[in-house]
Amino acid sequence: MKKVMLVDDEIVIRENIRACIDWEKEGFIYCGDASDGEMALPMIDEWRPDILITDIKMPFMDGIELSSIVRQRLPDTKIIILSGHDEFSYARTALRIGVEEYFLKPISSADLVALLHTVGRKIDRERREKRKPAFTREKLLGDLCGGLIAETEAREAAQALSLPLSASHYAAVVWDLRCPDNGSSPDEAALHAAQYALEERAVGYGDMWRYSRSRTEEVWILRGNSPEEISALLEKLHRETLPELERSLPCSVAIGTGSVQDRLQGIHASFLKAEEDRSLRRLARQNKHALWETIGDEREIPFLDRPRYLEFLKIGTPADADRFIRDFAEALRGMDWNASLYGYYALNDLTLETLQEAKRTLRLAEDPHRALDDLQRQIKEIRSWETCAAYLRALADAFWEWRSESSGKYGDMIAKVKEFIRERYGDDGLSLQHAAEHVCVSPSHLSKVFSQETGQTFIECLTQTRIRKAMELLQTTNDRTYEIAYSVGYGDAHYFSNLFKKTTGLSPREYRRQGKESAGPEGASDDDDDRSA
Repeated sequence: MKKVMLVDDEIVIRENIRACIDWEKEGFIYCGDASDGEMALPMIDEWRPDILITDIKMPFMDGIELSSIVRQRLPDTKIIILSGHDEFSYARTALRIGVEEYFLKPISSADLVALLHTVGRKIDRERREKRKPAFTREKLLGDLCGGLIAETEAREAAQALSLPLSASHYAAVVWDLRCPDNGSSPDEAALHAAQYALEERAVGYGDMWRYSRSRTEEVWILRGNSPEEISALLEKLHRETLPELERSLPCSVAIGTGSVQDRLQGIHASFLKAEEDRSLRRLARQNKHALWETIGDEREIPFLDRPRYLEFLKIGTPADADRFIRDFAEALRGMDWNASLYGYYALNDLTLETLQEAKRTLRLAEDPHRALDDLQRQIKEIRSWETCAAYLRALADAFWEWRSESSGKYGDMIAKVKEFIRERYGDDGLSLQHAAEHVCVSPSHLSKVFSQETGQTFIECLTQTRIRKAMELLQTTNDRTYEIAYSVGYGDAHYFSNLFKKTTGLSPREYRRQGKESAGPEGASDDDDDRSA
């Protein structure tokens, strides 16, 4: 519904226009009127009408001056001038400042309604055009992975793109292609061959989405009807597709797979897991290459039983740690730490596996590279079997510390962010950046922690808070719908109404009427219904 405001110094004209049109039936909201431009300006700033009807000749501030100011402040507001002065100079000035229509008085109510509908249709077309380029397929999928879009908005954008979003389960996959350098940039032929190979193999993964995150990174979002189906696809990636690509391509291929999620907003959490997995797998792979180069042709090199160590971290206790670690590290007792680098590579490989396990099972939010740098520094200082065993104990202690902290470590920060949302939900410019600044962390860190700890993105939480407050205001006040929209942080009342209906299943007006009916005759008010949008 478009908001309409009238400015005319003749009270008879204002009263006739106000009374002779059934505004709500015609799909408009009559905000109010003023007798001259000077009185109208503060009302315009408050109501931000979609259509302004103004006379030309008025005291204090005429219609031309008013129109010029409104055009600067509210460029999307359409201006209709009604004038009794049939002079070309007025029309020429009006057209120059961007007035939509110029009509001579008197004008019948039927003609005015037809004119308003014509202007209203133009407003709708312009709004649709503005929404069209807001999302491409790549931007929508990127925003889903980044947790930057609410579910209702994502579904609306997907519908406009004819992209079906509905699925029972999802999982993100991140591909990373590292091609040989040909001077200052990757070998383009090798990169194109790798991208083409990925495109060919994507066909075997059913109804999935894919988009290029950069020249060397591609993201897949697998979709399926059950967790078992998604897990089977992820296993196929590691068992068949990745080894095949590694054998056939001139590029180094790394892959990160995310967790299986059963909600659309869970794609964000799955993507974060996939990025972590990709990063740690690449580090582990680089370490293995260095390890084999170091071993060379030597025989009977003692390998650490990594699965055994990781299993102990998950089910063991600090009381048993010393006994287990001395037994586990026995294979390295004869290692000459000054003559061979094998021990350092073996411990580094075990450390990477431990970090990956911590990320997978404990949902840590710290940057793994930050922890890895400190741990690798400790590895470099090892000079004996005793210090090796001490490092393995320190690594185990770090894992258990992460485990004990992971459940409630971010409780205070999440509470502060939620309180920040409750205090600032009415600010239409409120963003993840503002919340991150409030709790003194980076937006990416907050996005990750918030989604992991609450099960919803920042945008989802903000939208939920706004809609719940709007529901409260619809039942407890007589404010019009667009007033409520502004008060809960939505500058576009039409968008708010659509979002409200998608979230609650009812339009704001239907929700308000339902509340009145449940309250009975004493809780109803005809005036309240008349004022709703």
